[in-house]
This record gives sequence, C-alpha cells and structure tokens, in this order.
Amino acid sequence: MNAVVRIRRSTVIDAPADAVWRLLRDFNSHRSWHPAIADSRIESGDPADAVGAVRAFRLDDGATLREQLIALSDRDRELTYCLLEGPVPLIDYVASMRLKPVTEGDGTLLVWESRFRPPAEEADRLTRLVAERIYEAGFAALKATFDMRPPTQAPAATRPARPAQKPVTVVDAGPTATPASSASFDSRAILVEAYGGAEVMRPVVVTVPPPGGNEVRLRHTAIGVNFIDIYARTGFLRLLTPPGIPGMEAAGVVTDIGDGVTHLRPGDRVVYACEPVGAYAEFRTMDAGLLVPIPPDIDDETAAAVFLKGVAVEFLIHDVHPVRAGDTILVHAAAGGMGLLFCRWARALGVRVIGTVSTEEKARRALDAGADHVIVYRQEDFVAAVMRLTAGRGVDAVYDGIGAATFGRSLEALAIRGHLVSFGQAAGPVGSWDIGAMASKSVTVSRPNFGHYTTDPVELAGRAGRLFDALRRGLVAPDIDRRLPLVEAAAAHRRLENGDNIGSIILLP
Repeated sequence: MNAVVRIRRSTVIDAPADAVWRLLRDFNSHRSWHPAIADSRIESGDPADAVGAVRAFRLDDGATLREQLIALSDRDRELTYCLLEGPVPLIDYVASMRLKPVTEGDGTLLVWESRFRPPAEEADRLTRLVAERIYEAGFAALKATFDMRPPTQAPAATRPARPAQKPVTVVDAGPTATPASSASFDSRAILVEAYGGAEVMRPVVVTVPPPGGNEVRLRHTAIGVNFIDIYARTGFLRLLTPPGIPGMEAAGVVTDIGDGVTHLRPGDRVVYACEPVGAYAEFRTMDAGLLVPIPPDIDDETAAAVFLKGVAVEFLIHDVHPVRAGDTILVHAAAGGMGLLFCRWARALGVRVIGTVSTEEKARRALDAGADHVIVYRQEDFVAAVMRLTAGRGVDAVYDGIGAATFGRSLEALAIRGHLVSFGQAAGPVGSWDIGAMASKSVTVSRPNFGHYTTDPVELAGRAGRLFDALRRGLVAPDIDRRLPLVEAAAAHRRLENGDNIGSIILLP
C-alpha cells in the first residue's frame, strides 16, 4: 500500500472569523476566490452547505474534478471534504479547513490540511502540487479577497505589555565581519513580512545596533525552532509585529557589551529562551539580563536544542504537576522535541510513561527515550489503550501540547483526581468547556504560561541549573531531528507544522 502523505498549512487572514467562515462554508465559493478554478457548480441542486453535496468544477488548465462535502460544523467553523474524481492520483484524498480567531485583534487563523496516498514515484510532485498550487495559492487569494473589504477596528489590547520588539532596519548590503568596535553593522536574518504561512519568511540583511545600557550583542551559533515561533509567524499569538524577526531561543557568543553589564564579557557563551522575539539572525543586540551562561561541558547545539523545551519540561514535572515515583502519566506527541525530554526525565524519576505518537517509527524513538508504552493513535484509540494499560484506572496526569484535537479525550484518560496539564495548542485552542462536568472525576486542569515560570532571573537560573545537571547526569539528552541553515527557516517551520520531526530542529547561522 502506498504511504500516506499529510500536508498542513496555515495562514492568518485580516478579517473576523465569522466573515471568513460565511464565505468558506459555501462549498461552491471557491469559484469566486481560488485562482485555479475556472468554473464550478453543485450537483443535483443541493444547498452549497449541505453535508453530502458534490461540487463539480473545472480548473484553469481544463482538468475536471468532483469533491464531496462530508462534514460541516458552524460551531467549530470547520468543514471536511473528499475527492471523488480527479486528473491526478490523489488516492483517498480527504481535506479539512478550520478557522480560529486570533488571540488578539480581529484576524482569523486558517488551517488547511489533508491526507492522501500518492504513488511512491509521484509523491514529491503531488505533495508540492497540493501545498503550493492549491493551499498557498488559495491563501494568497483569500487574503486579497478580504483586503478589498472595509477594514474593521481591532479591540484595544487587554494583555499586559510585552517586552518591546526592536525595530528592524533592512539593508541591501551583504553582512560584514564581526567588528572590533561598538559600531552598527549588518547581519543576515529571517524576516516575517506579514502574518501567514511559512512563505512569509524571507532571508534579508538587517542592521544590528551596538549594545546600549545593560545590553550585549551576540553572534548566534545555533537557533532553536519551536511551535511558538509558528504562532508568532501566523499572528495566532501577537509576539511579533510585522515586519519582524521571529525566534524565541538561541545559543551564541557575546561579542561586545554595553554600560552596566558586569556578569558577562566578550567571548562568553550564553543561551536564552524568552521574549522579545528576534533569534532568527546571525547577530542580535538584547537585554543582558535575559541571558544564561552555558556551562563549559555543554555545547551550543545542545543548549539551543533543549533550553526552551527542557526548562518547560522542568517546571511542568516539578512545579505544575510534581511527579512522584510510581505515578503513571500520558505524554502526547511523545517523539517531538519536548515529548522525548518528557519521556527521559520522567522515567529517570521513576514515573511510568505512556506516550502517543502518529507513526511506528516515532513509537520506536519514544520507547528508546524511556517511554514504557507508546500508543500509535492512528491505529488505536488512545483512551481505550490507556484504560487497558492501567486496568481501567486512568493516568495521574496528562501533559497535552496538542490542544483542540486531544483536550476532551485527555480528560477521559485521567484517573479520579487526575491532572490535565494543557501547555500548548498545536492543533488549535481547546475552546470552552463545562467545568461542572469535570467534577465527575474531580480533575484539575492547568494552562501554564512559560513566561510566568521564567521571568525572574533567579528562578530562571535555578531551572537552567537543574536542566544542565540533568544533561550532565544523562537524565535527559538532546534529540536533534534536523540541522538546517538559517536560510531554510521556512522548511523548518513546514516540517514542524506537519509533525514530521522526531526531536528538535535547530537552525545554523
């Protein structure tokens, strides 16, 4: 049987979710906005939003297709459809479009994803065709459609002020060598020009200012890639205001220091994981108080691959839900960058770890990292498997970074007085839940924020020290999936969004 290909792309449209949904829920609306569609009609006179409706359409190259609407939810702003007939072998093609309001402002996150089984010899071509000609072209057309509509007034921000994002000055000149003085100079970087898919990132040359008071200038040696970078790129979390440089995590070497900096000097190796964003660059100027020295026995790539994820795992298993020897926990995405750290560290503390993954290969990696049992959720219902593995009791805690796709079922997998730690939303926000229903198991639900556990420099130093000690003792280890050049940041994002990675991805300037 041909291998299954999965494609996931996302973008942000500058329009309210209800307005975008009114357009997309019309299963025949693509004729009015997608550039590849020459003509389209709904067969048999069915309403265009009726489940079971079939649209027959012709592409601009003359090819004809038939697709069927198989699910539509106004509550979730989501529709799913399948390919009935087409000119290319997208076998068992099923796709969905899902909308979510962005956290701040009046925009909409659109996630478009699909799965299909192409012939092996055509897998690359057909994957590019779907990702580029269908999804990316469709995103651009939808943005243009709503750009022509009257703008809406975004509500005033209600969140606490974030650390200020430094303005970016893009230049045409090539980067220079590291200067001996404190003058401004040029550096290669990745710029997000507008909220959207990975295509909105492009390599540029920017001006790096000299360090001011209590600041240092760094030469990055390794840059961590994290899902929060995708949230920043799409505008789902307003961590970045375009045009801006993304990135929350990197390791590097101090090149020069500003007035008032006493704990660092040129040549020191440091790592950070924090706002403001700006790590996707060769050089950067930033607040010296945000930097943590790297111990001599830990290399830069290891630091960049594990610092953000490792510090997060540290406070999740020691503070948010302190695990104890003999506990049983469930870790979703157990073969991802954080998941593998969870498996190693929790197992070292005497915890029984059950993981969920998408493929057999990822299951093997999670088992190698210390998981006691791994559930391939595409082959087996993970709640049923958890209950079987725990003799019907459930788990003491679930660590869930997936969000919408797993939250409800994670609650089902808990034991009485269990704890669901929802620390991420890779599949979208979890939505609204009836807290009264949670009394059936007396569950605890937490939604920790990384910044609330790492803002205080003394607290961060303690967490970093515990992580470095765990690395030194072999309790955790870096699992690096890919080392990519900085210019391939878009490819890194696509790999992470599609869930293709096993372990961490780092960029090398």
